[in-house]
Amino acid sequence: MPSRTPGALPRPAWTPPTGKPPLSSRLLRAAWRGLPAKRYDAGWEPGLAVPAADGSPLVTDHYFPRAEGDFPTLLVRSPYGRGLPWSPMYGLLFAEQGFHVVLQSCRGTGGSGGAFDLWRNEPADGRATVSWLRERPWFNGTLGTIGPSYLGYVQWALALDPPPELKAMVVQVGLHDPHALFHSGGALLLENALAVGVGMAYQHRGIVPLARATLRLRRRLRDITGARPLRDAYLSALGDEVPWLDEVLTHPDPDDPYWSGASLAGAAEGLTIPTALVTGWHDVLADQTFEQYRRLRRAGCETALLAGPWTHTSAVQQGWPEVFAESLAWLRAHLCADPSGLRPTRVRVHMGGEDAWRDLDDWPFSPATTSWSPGPDGHLARQASTGSAPPASFRYDPADPTPSVGGPLLSRTAGPRDNGALEARADVVTFTSAPLAEPVDVLGPVAARLSVSTDTGHADVFTRLCDVDARDRSTNVCDGLARVRTTGREPSEVTVPMGSTAHRFPAGHRIRWQISGGAHPRFDRNPGTGESPVDAVGLAPTRVTLHADSALLLPQQVIRRAE
Repeated sequence: MPSRTPGALPRPAWTPPTGKPPLSSRLLRAAWRGLPAKRYDAGWEPGLAVPAADGSPLVTDHYFPRAEGDFPTLLVRSPYGRGLPWSPMYGLLFAEQGFHVVLQSCRGTGGSGGAFDLWRNEPADGRATVSWLRERPWFNGTLGTIGPSYLGYVQWALALDPPPELKAMVVQVGLHDPHALFHSGGALLLENALAVGVGMAYQHRGIVPLARATLRLRRRLRDITGARPLRDAYLSALGDEVPWLDEVLTHPDPDDPYWSGASLAGAAEGLTIPTALVTGWHDVLADQTFEQYRRLRRAGCETALLAGPWTHTSAVQQGWPEVFAESLAWLRAHLCADPSGLRPTRVRVHMGGEDAWRDLDDWPFSPATTSWSPGPDGHLARQASTGSAPPASFRYDPADPTPSVGGPLLSRTAGPRDNGALEARADVVTFTSAPLAEPVDVLGPVAARLSVSTDTGHADVFTRLCDVDARDRSTNVCDGLARVRTTGREPSEVTVPMGSTAHRFPAGHRIRWQISGGAHPRFDRNPGTGESPVDAVGLAPTRVTLHADSALLLPQQVIRRAE
């Protein structure tokens, strides 16, 4: 077991409190299946006040194993309260496995003092919490961090200037760039922004208030996202003004001074803290996780990547047995000197289309790509198109915007979905390959190279890769959107990143490329007038023409399993 930090003063005796973890946490713990057997009974010390960097009290709960001996500490900082699901998932489960767990509400949330800011307080408050830990009699000088989403962001905040005690991190479906959570391809990720607003405003108030707010948003989503202007329309669901949400809605430019300091991408540059990463193929933060992995690998940092068949929320729900096992093995290896649970390869991915896990030596960031070209007859071919005529055009009407179906969302409609009804619309065009004679494996980042023209000069182009099975069911694999401006009727060139995937198209299936003018309300609708979508009142339909030199770029691989 790791020893206390060299030079530290002897620790005073500590008498563990007698409190048990909350009953709700113990009941949920009993309902989980497929988790390792507990090693220790867990204790609970709730309601500790930890001074933030500005002196505000940060309400903190301490979970611990009821046993003699030195145990490492895990720091979990959350803006979503300290109750369900964080209490059983991190406090109770990891205490049972032999860790002290410090579960803390971020400044201005969950009863903690001060005002919440979407990102500006986390580096200083994380350092202040570590200073407090150094004075605890049970802290042995070995620290790890863990958590999903914004709970990952606070880990990167601490890693900007990592304390010497920090020995391992586990970032699960984690955030490092707030701007990219709310904006993509020049468009606002509207539905996800509203879901984050509800979560930030209500989750720390308890399950019942959160459930009511979530249902209220679901009932009013159509009216909110269809409002003109869009600004302040969320008030009917959230009830109160949310200053930070107003700010993110109205600052789309990543270079706007508002976003200065928001991205913590630089924390991975030169980092030496062993870091495990977890994502899902339909996670809203999957692109950020792959960027984190790329930077860590470039820095030479010890890292591991797990990518499963999950959305942002299902990774810590249905995927929790795999995610917990992966996380526990990483923390034991780097905090407890027990590498017995580590897998032998750096990367493990779930391969869609065959429902199998594959272990890989690394993730391909710059794979060779194969171009699939659209034809005027709706065919998709591996060779370049020989025609010069535009293969398709469609009319996008923002008064009846093309709807979103599945994909990386924060709602229950996220993930792979049947796209049949969507593809039957007149404002959606598709190009489909012949049935495949042999499987095609796509592994890595997917993109579309588009040549488009419009009659208004303002449009969005949404592009999606789908798998069409033998029953003609079209299921989304990955996608992306770009906001484009054109001059007259001359085509403009744009490359649209469509995210990363690991997917096998089996023999007999067909590859489909789907193109439309939006995916609403996942993205805000382009009004077609050049106005800001947040403030626009007028709407103008747009004719979008796709030209023959466009192509779908697939990173086709011959996949070799790591030995």
